[in-house]
Amino acid sequence: MPTVVIPYKPRDVQKHLHEQIDKHRFSVIVAHRRLGKSMMTIMHLIKDALRTKKKNYRGVYIAPTITMAKSVAWDYVKTFTEKLPDTKYNEAELRVDFPNGSRLQLVGANDGGQKLRGRYFDACVMDETQMLTSDLFNQIIRPALVDRNGMNGEKTWCVFIGTPMLQNYFYEIYEYAKKTEGWYAVSLPVSETKVVPQDELDQAKKIMGLDAYEQEFEVSFSANISGSYWGKLMQKAYDEGRIGNHTEDFDLETEVYLDLGMNDMTSIWFVQRHKHEYRFIDYAEFSGEGLQYLAQFLEERGYNYSRIIVPHDIKVRELGTGVSRLEILQGLGVGNIEIAPKLPLNDGIEAVRHNFDNFWFDEAKCSQGIQHLKAYTKVYDARHRIYRNRPKHDNASHCADALRYGMIVGGATITNWDKPLELENVGLV
Repeated sequence: MPTVVIPYKPRDVQKHLHEQIDKHRFSVIVAHRRLGKSMMTIMHLIKDALRTKKKNYRGVYIAPTITMAKSVAWDYVKTFTEKLPDTKYNEAELRVDFPNGSRLQLVGANDGGQKLRGRYFDACVMDETQMLTSDLFNQIIRPALVDRNGMNGEKTWCVFIGTPMLQNYFYEIYEYAKKTEGWYAVSLPVSETKVVPQDELDQAKKIMGLDAYEQEFEVSFSANISGSYWGKLMQKAYDEGRIGNHTEDFDLETEVYLDLGMNDMTSIWFVQRHKHEYRFIDYAEFSGEGLQYLAQFLEERGYNYSRIIVPHDIKVRELGTGVSRLEILQGLGVGNIEIAPKLPLNDGIEAVRHNFDNFWFDEAKCSQGIQHLKAYTKVYDARHRIYRNRPKHDNASHCADALRYGMIVGGATITNWDKPLELENVGLV
């Protein structure tokens, strides 16, 4: 039988990563742009599929979207396997079937991974993990790796690859991997790998700016995102101790800042006011739920609500029923609703910026919202390599919109006059 040579020659750092993936069931690789991590993991999937002794081996490569999966990995798959005899490709499903019965497929996580439910996998690569959710692995991929682990003496495995995007799920899984037996964790900044020429790095730094360069090439989880509206203000809040253990004061009433999504995300801030402080004690978000769910959710949260601030379009009447969402919420028992006025978006952004030094966040309950505020960015124009002065529409924008509504309504009234009045240096309590 003739020998087939696959056109892949790994760098030393890629060889090391191949060795570690072979040794561990779960690997988290935080690596800079242009290292070749996607190519390396695709090749590892192919090698495993070809060498397996299992029948009907199934490997999967997951990207945030199917478009990304195709643009990043499909050409690698075909290039590395096109010389293998009796190999079949399904372009519509981004699937390759090998003559030994093994199959690799590229998928997008657009639907939260619902199309992957009920399947088994022998191997999985999760690319651009910084853009994926914990539910995808915890609820879908991890159970799918159970049944065939150890079959024919072969482990099932999963690799997480990506570059940092604040301290989100990718950061959490990396930190978990560092301290968990059977897991491999590595951070590979360009200053260590030396695989990108220095002149290229110098040009990238000039174009991208320092924050983006630190994030993308020096794999910093703490770098501010380029184009972020409030990233530096968030860092200042960290430095001043305003993000930490700042829990609910049971003597204070709670405000709600709400971005009400129907087809999009619903985002909710729970805020208490004291003197000039905005104390963000809780944050929640969900999607695909109706107003009845929202009303029940607010009740079950159990706070003493002084007012619930909602967007101006809540008054719009639905074409089918002639009833507005405001009327529906009121009919469900949600009271103290205040409607934010319709103002230019940039006015709301500036209102947030103006008040930010008075913001305090409970880091535990508001962790998801905190990451969203750091990630709230301007739209990047790749053609002209500039950020446009309008927000990028994503999950972070829903969280930011809820905060904007709270700020443009104005200051809250302080209703707790039964609490002692504290005056400094005058001997009065």
